[in-house]
Amino acid sequence: MDATGLVLLAIVAIVALWAIAAYNRLVRQRNEIGNAFAQIDVQLKRRYDLIPNLVEVARKYLQHERETLEAVIAARNTARAAAGEVRAQPLDAARVGALTAAESMLGGALSRLMAVVEAYPELKADQSLRELSEELTHTENRVGFARQAFNDAVLDFNNAAEQFPANLIARLFRFRSAAMLEATETAAERAAPSVSF
Repeated sequence: MDATGLVLLAIVAIVALWAIAAYNRLVRQRNEIGNAFAQIDVQLKRRYDLIPNLVEVARKYLQHERETLEAVIAARNTARAAAGEVRAQPLDAARVGALTAAESMLGGALSRLMAVVEAYPELKADQSLRELSEELTHTENRVGFARQAFNDAVLDFNNAAEQFPANLIARLFRFRSAAMLEATETAAERAAPSVSF
């Protein structure tokens, strides 16, 4: 082989090694997204397991608030099913969006339940309810941290898949952008509250 052939062979080898490294990086980052969602899933399961206990304690005191209790359980079941869908494919934007919407519904239902609880001093004073509420609050905090880790993994993956020249490998092997878990607040909820004295 002459010098030109060796140079061409070296260039081809370098490009092949770079392509392999870029592909492996994208695979690793895609797997990190799956792992990050698995961490969210653990906390969501914990929350989904706490909610029926919370509703059962409240049911003893709130016989006439059946609609509120049923709404919480229905929202929990919807969110749980949506989480299962994302668990199967954590990169699917539609599934992540459905989970975000279901979690928003669940949050609203839980907020309504807690507002009802506030109106009943004997229920508010119940030790079991207080413990479950505290455990649910701690779990919500863990979900928040796990969501942040998920969104960080999605950001890293999307950046790697969209930056040149790795985007060529991403297109070639059909690595699609992943969706972040976002808050589903309305514009009114995002607006800063005004306080006047």
